[in-house]
Amino acid sequence: MCNIKIEMKKYLLLFIIAVFVMSCSKKVEVKGKITGGSPLERIEFVEASGVGTLPLINIGLDKDGNFSGSFDAPKDGMYVINYANKQNLIYLEKGQKINISGNGATFPNEYLITGDAKNNNDFLTASQKFLGDYGNKINLGQLMAGDESAFVKGMHKVEADINKSVEDLAKKHNPSKSLLEWKKNDTKVTILNLLANYEMSHGPMAGNPAYKASKALTDYQAQLDSDKESMVKSIPLYRQYLLVKMTPDFQKYAEANSKGKTDITTSEMFAKYLGTKKDLSQTAKDYLLAFVMAQADIHPKTSAQNIDKIKKLIDTDIKDATIKSDLLKMQVAITGLKIGEAAPEASLVKQDGKAYKLSENKGKPYMLFFYASWNPYIGEATVPVLKEVVNFYKSKMNFVFVNVDDTKDQFTKTSNSLLKGIQGVNVYGEGGMESDIAKKYGVYGFKLPCFVIIDKDGKIASRSFVNLGEQELVTILDKLTGLSAPKVDPAMQPQLQIDPTAPQPAGPQPAQAK
Repeated sequence: MCNIKIEMKKYLLLFIIAVFVMSCSKKVEVKGKITGGSPLERIEFVEASGVGTLPLINIGLDKDGNFSGSFDAPKDGMYVINYANKQNLIYLEKGQKINISGNGATFPNEYLITGDAKNNNDFLTASQKFLGDYGNKINLGQLMAGDESAFVKGMHKVEADINKSVEDLAKKHNPSKSLLEWKKNDTKVTILNLLANYEMSHGPMAGNPAYKASKALTDYQAQLDSDKESMVKSIPLYRQYLLVKMTPDFQKYAEANSKGKTDITTSEMFAKYLGTKKDLSQTAKDYLLAFVMAQADIHPKTSAQNIDKIKKLIDTDIKDATIKSDLLKMQVAITGLKIGEAAPEASLVKQDGKAYKLSENKGKPYMLFFYASWNPYIGEATVPVLKEVVNFYKSKMNFVFVNVDDTKDQFTKTSNSLLKGIQGVNVYGEGGMESDIAKKYGVYGFKLPCFVIIDKDGKIASRSFVNLGEQELVTILDKLTGLSAPKVDPAMQPQLQIDPTAPQPAGPQPAQAK
């Protein structure tokens, strides 16, 4: 009897531990099927409320359209699904297991969810449908052009109608408390932006440059703006609203404080301006500065000097550890690793299964070429140019072709066919887009193919390039090898045009899947 009790206690303890581990899991497990989906397309999930634009996972489809994967969810909240250059929102919570199905022609604009996330996303889909139908029924243009009292009255009615719909749909679909709170705040932010738009545009539209918002309008704004901390954390459109409200004041500040400062970045000036805003919380300042950095100063052509400035600003002015980390990852993904730093080693394997180290190239400059079989048009647009580049520079430098396909078998097939006859070392990053090397070099779907130059001492010699025809890349290759490539009009060279900073919805700017 005593032994039975001991065994029962042991199993009970194991059960409690298992429940605790499950409850603390940040993983979202996702699987499903896209009927008629293409293996050349990828599914990505991006946190919609974060400051970065980087996918949390990049998932491939098999020949039948099936897919599966899991990723760490930073928080319970809104995410973006990217597929075939189309996006839609989905509400996810940490630790959920979900199944998503759809049709390749309409996914993710339309999808069906079963599993843990069903109730939340049925509510979200229904509320989005209501807003679409409701928006077609009201004449917003007429309200915006009318007098202020009629506009404010109309906005109160819009808010009341949306809130009633939200309450009715909540009774039907039983969403989580956090999603219901988000939806109510989302409604407030929508109205706030309409009020701000009216306040800015009514004077010019009405031919009344002296127009100033009345107390009724400003009181309504204050009423809606009561949950600042929650809204700035979860709704990017609210951050945009705050920035719109700040713009006139910031412009005056910048004009008064930029005299004689020709090299100051927008982010640096905005950070100084935020230092004067005692009414803003540190959380709001972190999100707003991050938004400005991402929009103004983190892009592929950022100079090395400004990259260093932004890194320093992230370190000194951003206090939230998650925002700080996301911005640094974004900077590496967009601009590449810092020139002059040692090229990171990473786990790589050759076709024969033997490990490969990048340091084997020390003493000679080399190019890293990241690619996957699902790159669009890579065979037609990139490989012909790559052959020319390799043939011209191969006597003076090495080439390392890094495959980030989902499996080693696919790597073998792709490298044998796509890169046949091109001099260089073919290696595989185990784990594909989740591999050690992809993470260290900031390689994502929107950056493939990707090229990075390493000098003879094993140090980073260039930013990340996505087009082999860029003159800056050719200049670096010439400098490192002592050769001089023929001058060719870049417009005449086949190039894969990918702009990782192109505007994208919800996030702000989540990267598109490839």
